Amino acid sequence: MPRYKITIEYDGTPFVGWQRQAEDMSVQQAIEEAIERFSGEAVRTQTAGRTDAGVHARGQVAHFDLARDWDPFRVSEAINFHLKPHPVIILACEKVDETFEARFSATARHYCYLILNRRARPALEANRVWYVATPLDADAMHAAAQTILGRHDFTTFRSAHCQANSPIRALDRFDVRRDGELITIEASARSFLHHQVRSMVGSLKLVGEGRWSADDFRAALDAKDRARCGALAPSSGLYLMAVDYPENGN
Repeated sequence: MPRYKITIEYDGTPFVGWQRQAEDMSVQQAIEEAIERFSGEAVRTQTAGRTDAGVHARGQVAHFDLARDWDPFRVSEAINFHLKPHPVIILACEKVDETFEARFSATARHYCYLILNRRARPALEANRVWYVATPLDADAMHAAAQTILGRHDFTTFRSAHCQANSPIRALDRFDVRRDGELITIEASARSFLHHQVRSMVGSLKLVGEGRWSADDFRAALDAKDRARCGALAPSSGLYLMAVDYPENGN
């Protein structure tokens, strides 16, 4: 049975997240229904990361199996046709070995968080950034971010509803830079806990405002206490940018 790997871009605003829900539309449901419309097969996709409601993706990855051996280009074109008018696009499709798992084969996940830091509220970027009117010191935020690189217990930056077996994660990259009014935060790791990136960004905002020092930020991590976390950053500014796999794709 052929297995297909798809790379997906989507605007998460109108969705309840990636995962299927009983009441409202999810990205997963939109894609699975599009696959069924062209193939006649009811499939269940498996993804690299279950993004929350309102979270966007430029490089989400999923896989699924079909009984018929389709050309990957035809698969992507057909899915995209049937996805309309949802703001979801298949960027690439390829056949992979049956051992490939979008989630478990991944070697790294890369997220980006965008903060629009200016006095005027956004018009064009609404639902695609976190609007913060208070001036933020991006250099101070970057310096604080570097203090938590490496392997740690990230309980402080973990959702109370996180289902991961362990709070231990290795944070490989956590960079902050400013380009005019836009602050970009990039985080990379093999895997993240539920709400980890949004929790870390929410706490970094306190550093940017001058309310926390870099030492305060690190102390919050070391406390291993969710109550020490800053307010959760909104989902609108978060993007899953890319997922890495071994060179052979498996």
